[in-house]
Amino acid sequence: MTTLRSRLIAAALVSAIAVPAWAAGDDPVVATVNSHKILKSHIEAAHQRLPKQYQQVPFAQIFPALVDSVIDSKLAADDARARKLHEDPDFRDQMRQIEDQLLQRTVLQKEMTRDVSAEALKERYDAMVAGLGEKEEVHARHILMKTEKEAKAVITELDKGGDFAELAKKKSTGPSGPNGGDLGYFGKGQMVPEFETAAFAMEKGSHSKAPVKTQFGFHVIKVENRRKAEAPTFASVADQLRNEISQERGTAYVENLRKKSKITRFTLDGKPLTDKKAEPKK
Repeated sequence: MTTLRSRLIAAALVSAIAVPAWAAGDDPVVATVNSHKILKSHIEAAHQRLPKQYQQVPFAQIFPALVDSVIDSKLAADDARARKLHEDPDFRDQMRQIEDQLLQRTVLQKEMTRDVSAEALKERYDAMVAGLGEKEEVHARHILMKTEKEAKAVITELDKGGDFAELAKKKSTGPSGPNGGDLGYFGKGQMVPEFETAAFAMEKGSHSKAPVKTQFGFHVIKVENRRKAEAPTFASVADQLRNEISQERGTAYVENLRKKSKITRFTLDGKPLTDKKAEPKK
């Protein structure tokens, strides 16, 4: 038998229970409250509405407390209706607001989750990879020092044949130091401007002959390789592209509703906003 404390916790956590349409075959009655039948599906819906940490509890273990919380919810709701609380103006106003929010979520979900055609995905992919073959990436390492003097001393060691990766492990103050200063491949726009300009101006296999100053300190750079940017495979980005299209659909849907509607904004003191410049930025 569940403790009173566990029942109260469950009751506090479970919000209003939606009653979805379920097939009767595998949805048995798990409790009755006066004239109400509580189905297994109602308890499963309650379980899905729990905070994440409670959803991790095995369903069979939390089941009794959930049944109790739904029973309590039904009893309290029936009593509230008997006392005509559902006819209270404040309650009706809150219900209208909740209904508006649920309708907004429902219609947006329908608009955003409409099937994305293979043609639309392919078109988005082609636009994404267009011109990538003309862009270049650089594979670089760096040694980050606090002072220009220290960076110049590192360059002197490199000029004498010092191993860049080993020097990076021993001297670099940057987070990539333990990995030999390896930054992997990067394209333009991914590094701070000073670093990027220096790296893309260097030849493969060369190291910088003067320290490169950025907001992080003084860098000594080595370019390991240069290559044309590689386009991601369609399969690797299909979900990302599908999500982008869905998000754009949601935005377009709302914008279209705005265009078809007459909207008037008011100031805090209730005066109509006639000056477009006074409207808040979107």
